[in-house]
Amino acid sequence: MSAIKLGVPSKGRLMEQCFDWFAARGLTLKRTGSDREYAGAVEGAEAVELVLLSAGEIPRELAAGRIHLGVTGSDLVREKLADWQTQVADLAPMGFGHADLIIAVPACWSDVDTLEDLDAAAHAFRAAHGHRMRIATKYHRLLREFLAREGVADWQSVDSQGATEGTVKNLTAEAVADITSSGETLRANHLKILSDGMIHQSQATLFAARSADWAGLEAPFAALCAQLGVAKPVL
Repeated sequence: MSAIKLGVPSKGRLMEQCFDWFAARGLTLKRTGSDREYAGAVEGAEAVELVLLSAGEIPRELAAGRIHLGVTGSDLVREKLADWQTQVADLAPMGFGHADLIIAVPACWSDVDTLEDLDAAAHAFRAAHGHRMRIATKYHRLLREFLAREGVADWQSVDSQGATEGTVKNLTAEAVADITSSGETLRANHLKILSDGMIHQSQATLFAARSADWAGLEAPFAALCAQLGVAKPVL
């Protein structure tokens, strides 16, 4: 019999909190082998197989149907998967891994506190410098969709896969769109969050893959959903 493949983060605090969440619902997940081996086991449910992956890989594996269920940040699913709701079903927010995707500008921009202010500043910046205001981010899709919705123009995104908060100080961007939990790193880099600059409030979420092969797994999946206390989705 085939098994429901459950992808969870492979290390760190996110993995531990994920294991705790499932344990509270009678499902024991554990690593097997050495710390360098990405192998795991599941106890307490029928036909469930544990797959350990990085949180960033899980959206891709869900979309490809190589895993049936996956735990990752809601921000990562929305950023990495176009029309994400057609590819995965949102089963349950899990109450940990909280972080906010926000837009922040230099704290010294005393007259820029809202998106409307940012739009005005972007127009003025382009007129003064001959190119669009740069916003450094790892979240290009979410930033583009958000600012298009809010009517902010005359900006361009620049890719930042490192310390995004430092890009303004390093003169490679004028503003940032990044994940923050406490805001301390932003403040340390003399940045302030726009009052209406919340793009997405992220948390760890359990997703189901619509394109996975669920043949023969309907009964174990229904039982697993009941055990976890989540509604079984239409896939």
